[in-house]
Amino acid sequence: MEADSEHETSILEEYNINWTQKLGAGISGPVRVCVKKSSQERFALKILLDRPKARNEVRLHMMCATHPNIVQIIEVYANSVQFPHESSPRARLLIVMEMMEGGELFHRISQHRHFTEKQASQVTKQIALALQHCHSLNIAHRDLKPENLLFKDNSLDAPVKLCDFGFAKVDQGDLMTPQFTPYYVAPQVLEAQRRHQKEKSGIIPTSPTPYTYNKSCDLWSLGVIIYVMLCGYPPFYSKHHSRTIPKDMRKKIMTGSFEFPEEEWSQISEMAKDIVRKLLKVKPEERLTIEGVLDHPWLNSTEALDNILPSAQLMMDKAMVAGIQQAHAEQLANMRIQDLKVSLKPLHSVNNPILRKRKLLGTKPKDGVYIHDPENGSNDSNVALEKLRDVIAQCILPQAGKGENEDEKLNEVMQEAWKYNRECKLLRDTLQSFSWNGRGFTDKVDRLKLAEIVKQVIEEQTNSHDSQ
Repeated sequence: MEADSEHETSILEEYNINWTQKLGAGISGPVRVCVKKSSQERFALKILLDRPKARNEVRLHMMCATHPNIVQIIEVYANSVQFPHESSPRARLLIVMEMMEGGELFHRISQHRHFTEKQASQVTKQIALALQHCHSLNIAHRDLKPENLLFKDNSLDAPVKLCDFGFAKVDQGDLMTPQFTPYYVAPQVLEAQRRHQKEKSGIIPTSPTPYTYNKSCDLWSLGVIIYVMLCGYPPFYSKHHSRTIPKDMRKKIMTGSFEFPEEEWSQISEMAKDIVRKLLKVKPEERLTIEGVLDHPWLNSTEALDNILPSAQLMMDKAMVAGIQQAHAEQLANMRIQDLKVSLKPLHSVNNPILRKRKLLGTKPKDGVYIHDPENGSNDSNVALEKLRDVIAQCILPQAGKGENEDEKLNEVMQEAWKYNRECKLLRDTLQSFSWNGRGFTDKVDRLKLAEIVKQVIEEQTNSHDSQ
C-alpha cells in the first residue's frame, strides 16, 4: 500500500469492529479490535480525527512501517463516524494495524520470572534497529517509552515492535516543540522548553536561531529504557509527586546525575553499564549514535550474560507499574506543548500549556466540535479521574516525607478523589473496607492494595464514560 493511499469506502464492508474490546488507551483514544470478514484475522484499530496532525502521523508511520521491528499499518480508511455521545458524524481516519498479542514491554518482563541480561540485550538490539530505520529516514520518534514497545505474540522469540508515531517529526534541525514523558526526557528537550517559555514570556529576548533538539533525544530515551529493563526502576525520579517535572528531577536530568546501586547492579555486566553511561550523556554530541549502539559490545557479546535481572521481580508488582504508567499518562496530557509549529506570539496571547488544557476542557474549540458530550458539557469526569490518579501516585511514587506527613497527604488526596467520585459504589465500598471516616483513614493503609483498587475504579469510570 502506498503511503498516501486510503480507502473512502466504509470500513464496515471489510471489517467487523468490536467497539467494547479495547487493547489500550493512548493520548488520542482507545485502540480497538477489528476482524477481517474474509479471513477472520484480528487486527488493531486506531481511530483519529481526520486532521493534518493525524494525517502526518499516518504518513510518517507508514514511511517507517516496512521494518520488522515497527508495527505494520495494513490499511487506512477515511470515514465519517459518529460516536454515541456526539451530535453529528465527524471525519475520521481509521487505521488498521497488525495485532500485537504479546503486550507491552514491562508486562512482558514481569511475566518472565527469569528475565536475563542477554534477553535485555536482545530486546535493546531490536529497539535500536527500529530507531535506526526511523533515523535513516530522518524521522525522530520523540515518544520512545516502554508503553510504545509491543511484542508480536507470547512466544519466547517474539519480536518487539515500536508503535505510536503521534509525536514523530521529520528532523530538519528544527525540532523546537518539546514532546516527552518525564522519566524518558532528554536534557536538551528540557532546555528547549525552558528557553521557549522564557522567550514567550519576555524574560529573555527572542533568538533568531531557535534552540533545537534532534534525533539524539530518542537515544537518551533508549538509555533510560535499558536502565529500567536491567534494574526495574528509572535512573531519574523525584521524591516529590508533581504534574510538572520537579526541580530535583529536572536537575538530575540536566546534569546527568544517576547511579548504579549495588543491590540491583552488582551482578550486571560492565558492558551494560557502559552503554547506559554513553547513552545518558547530557551533551548530544557526546552521546552514542544509533550506529554506535548497534556496534556496542553489549549488543554483540558472545558471553552468556545469563544472570537473572531484578527487574522482572519488581515489575510483578502490577500496582507499582500501573501507578507509574498512570502518572506518565497524566503528565503527558498536562505537559505536552501543543504539537504546532513554534511561532512567536504577542505577550497577551501567550498562556501556559497546562492552563490552556484545563481552560479548554468542556469548551467549544474554534472548529465547532465539543471535546465532551454536548449534553454533559462538564469537565467533572476528567477532574474525577485526575483526582483518582493522584491517589495512585501518592500510594506508589517515592515520597519526600514519612510517617504522619505522608499519611496526611494521602488523606488529602483521597478527600479530593472522594469529593468527585461519590457516586462510585466500588470506591465507596473500598473506603469502608479501609476504615475511611470521611476525613481520613483511621487504620494503617496497605497502599499497594489501595492503588490497585483505585486503578480498577479508574477503569470502571472510564468504561462507563465511554459507553454513555
